[in-house]
Amino acid sequence: MRYAVIADVHGNLEALEAVLKKLKEESFDALLFLGDSVGYGPNPNECIEVLKNKAQVLLAGNHDRAAVGLTDTAFFNPNARLAIEWTQEVLSDENKKLLASLPIDKHMKREHLCLVHSTPKEPEKWHYLLSAWDAYNNFPFFSEKICLIGHSHVPAIIEETPEGKINTFHPKAEIKEDHRYIINAGSVGQPRDGNPDAAYVLLTENSVEIKRVSYDILLTQNKMRRAGLPNHLINRLSKGV
Repeated sequence: MRYAVIADVHGNLEALEAVLKKLKEESFDALLFLGDSVGYGPNPNECIEVLKNKAQVLLAGNHDRAAVGLTDTAFFNPNARLAIEWTQEVLSDENKKLLASLPIDKHMKREHLCLVHSTPKEPEKWHYLLSAWDAYNNFPFFSEKICLIGHSHVPAIIEETPEGKINTFHPKAEIKEDHRYIINAGSVGQPRDGNPDAAYVLLTENSVEIKRVSYDILLTQNKMRRAGLPNHLINRLSKGV
């Protein structure tokens, strides 16, 4: 199987459409979405509609859960909280029901894949996996060969050798026999690795590659301004932070 993997769209329709357009040039069998369709961006309903029609797997992220009252926003920063409150007001009842029904992880045993929005260790607590040490502590919490994650908005490929050594790669790596992997798909709608281009991952049995595609950031920013979303969220899009 050949998979396209995306995460953290966050209501950014222009970024999502740019990724899907680029994926038409790729060969893949299934689109896997790792959560956070909403939050921050100006088109939550539209993004949900696209994702439910295009993705074969849909997970919920912390912003999705917060938008339907299933995750407390007390630990969200003020800008994120304001964006969620706006999202709650504009979400359709149908899309609220969909978000409330989505799981936060999925184990595809036959495909040797673990999918989770945040981390395989305590996925419901929305931890961040940001370092090789974080990865080392998370490998014991899934049994599959590969764990696909999002949440941090920073793409990464992390390998555990049979001897327990941790290696990191970017933007691509070979998938080796008897090695295990944690792969962060980055973010479609709000990258935070200094590159404002939308991120996605192509995964095969033998390889993984992080890819980027530009989109009309100015259009998204103008929509956010018209919606009254926080300036910090608007400005960060063009910086990729």
